[in-house]
Amino acid sequence: MFDRTISVSRTPDKEDNSSIDLAIFEADSLDDYYFPESEYEFIPGEVDFDVIKDRLSCIQNKIPLHYNERVHAFVNYFAVKDREYTRMILKRKNLYFPLFEKYLKKYNMPEELKYLSVVESGLNPTAVSRAQAVGLWQFMSFTGRHFGLHQDWYMDDRMDPDKSTEAACRYLKQLYNMFDDWELAIAAYNTGPGNVRKAIRRSGYKETFWEIYPYLHRETRAYLPQFIAIDYIMSYAHEHNFLEDNLEYQIESDTLNVSNYLHFQTFANQVNLCLDDIQKLNPGLKRNVIPENANNYPFKVPADIKADYMNSMTAILDSASKVGKKELEYLAKNTVGSTYGRDKLVYKVRYGDVLGKIAQRYNVRVSDIKKWNNLHNNNIRIGQRLAIWQSSGHAAPASSHRTSVVSTNADGSKFYVVQPGDTLWDISRRFNNLTLAELKQINQLKSNDIKPGQKLIVSK
Repeated sequence: MFDRTISVSRTPDKEDNSSIDLAIFEADSLDDYYFPESEYEFIPGEVDFDVIKDRLSCIQNKIPLHYNERVHAFVNYFAVKDREYTRMILKRKNLYFPLFEKYLKKYNMPEELKYLSVVESGLNPTAVSRAQAVGLWQFMSFTGRHFGLHQDWYMDDRMDPDKSTEAACRYLKQLYNMFDDWELAIAAYNTGPGNVRKAIRRSGYKETFWEIYPYLHRETRAYLPQFIAIDYIMSYAHEHNFLEDNLEYQIESDTLNVSNYLHFQTFANQVNLCLDDIQKLNPGLKRNVIPENANNYPFKVPADIKADYMNSMTAILDSASKVGKKELEYLAKNTVGSTYGRDKLVYKVRYGDVLGKIAQRYNVRVSDIKKWNNLHNNNIRIGQRLAIWQSSGHAAPASSHRTSVVSTNADGSKFYVVQPGDTLWDISRRFNNLTLAELKQINQLKSNDIKPGQKLIVSK
């Protein structure tokens, strides 16, 4: 017996418009769903399975668009049940599709991959999921950093349309090179390549998405069908009575390279702009300022503003370089979980450790450690690795003041034998002539892992 309703989970705030998380549809046809007529306007006749299948086959594409009951259910969801969501996507498409197409062409990738951002974020550059994935392409923090997307208290490149789109293209191309199959690459974008490989093994080493379908995570089983359904809906919107009116377009913009602190509201007042326009052009800047340590940050402004105010731009930027600066700097350094102005180290939990002890050791707060590591309570386990962000100028932990016995190699280089309880960070702070990066480089270390008895060169 199938459930006759479609389950939809969405962020309660309708203004957020972040991606929808649709349940796997278990019904065999549209007849298995109940669509209250009061929830949508007139639809010119429900199109049957074979008609949609035929239309989908006419779309020129490089990615296979297989049509089956799973995809059919999603098509009818977007075409019938949640027309408000589909209208929103159609309204926003001109804001970002030209940008997506530009980068997909640059990397010689199928143009239809642009529809993945609809599935991911609903074309909302500031969307944040429950798992803390961010932006148009919903990058997790680690993956974003891996692809060069900078993140700190002031800015998050995952929200920058240009930077995040290029990163998404690089990631998708990497996944395609792994699997040599766009359907599997798309699934891996959602669940990670490891989970796709696991599903392949569990299926008896089948080679296609639909063959490994039962072995994928529930969310991933819905992911490719949503992508195909969105491709269809965006291509045949008129056939489902979607009128493309009130479309949004990007403001024509130019770029100012800014290397100093800049306060958005003050700048907007100086050039007679709405703050909202600046925010829309620069969604990667979270605090409505450019931080002081920015180096030639590409600050987007309406094109006509740059031309009109170029002669007085120096004075305008100077006025915007003072307001709220000290207050924001204080918040940046003291907000729980902030990494601004800090250096990252990885601490391996040892016997007898508790969060309070570790926090005291590195002069941080327990609440900071919990935020950095997404801990919901104070429980930690031996061997667990914790990210610690320590202030750059902070003195070394107490253990680093122990006597450092240094020996000399035959070639004259000096080395230190790692002792129990040592961390690479401790050792780098103990020998003031070395940074952590230099210590890793001269010892050809690819991680911060060390063990007692290991010899480390400590002289350049």
